[in-house]
Amino acid sequence: MAPQERARPDIRVILVDDHPVVRRGLAALLDTLAGMEVVAEAGDGDGALREVALNRPDVVVMDLRMPGTDGVEATRRIAREHPSAAVLVLTMFDDDSLIGEALRAGARGYLLKRADQDEIERAIRAVAAGQAIFSREVAGRLVGAVTADPDPFPGLTPREREVLDLMAGGASNAAVAERLGVVGKTVGNHVSSIFLKLGVATRVEAVVMARDAGLGRHG
Repeated sequence: MAPQERARPDIRVILVDDHPVVRRGLAALLDTLAGMEVVAEAGDGDGALREVALNRPDVVVMDLRMPGTDGVEATRRIAREHPSAAVLVLTMFDDDSLIGEALRAGARGYLLKRADQDEIERAIRAVAAGQAIFSREVAGRLVGAVTADPDPFPGLTPREREVLDLMAGGASNAAVAERLGVVGKTVGNHVSSIFLKLGVATRVEAVVMARDAGLGRHG
């Protein structure tokens, strides 16, 4: 009888880290776990994108600070081009800005490299199943950020927020200028700054974001 073909593992994993020792350690760990297989490794974001396209993994374990294309950009492109591949960040960096960048890019989980092997296994299985998971430290930071800063647009100045609020209420630039007692060019400058800070290209996008956040409800 011909030997049986090996069954496809439940979870196919790609490891992305610019330190070979870290990749070898993770590969050795995952090889001991039932239903997981490391199908490829990469040392930077460009390599990660190539390997994801070739191997169609279920999970990409992604470092963030790497030479060339970093992990945030690689995560963004994987989420856009290969949405079936869940990105789990595994990094030594836990600053708030980097956590936010990774999550906005599409990462489904965020662990620190001091996580133990049980935590790493649980995280890989969770993101493969479509769940979001964070280390205890990262989860605490996220909760703290939500409770400490309820403002949905903390990057806007008070005047920019006022302009956005009027825009969300349907006011044109001319109407905003009249309401605030400024010239139209000043309002245009504020609007351009708002677009840049919100990461949008059109007035409609800015207004939708503002209304979703509860702005524009004045009388």
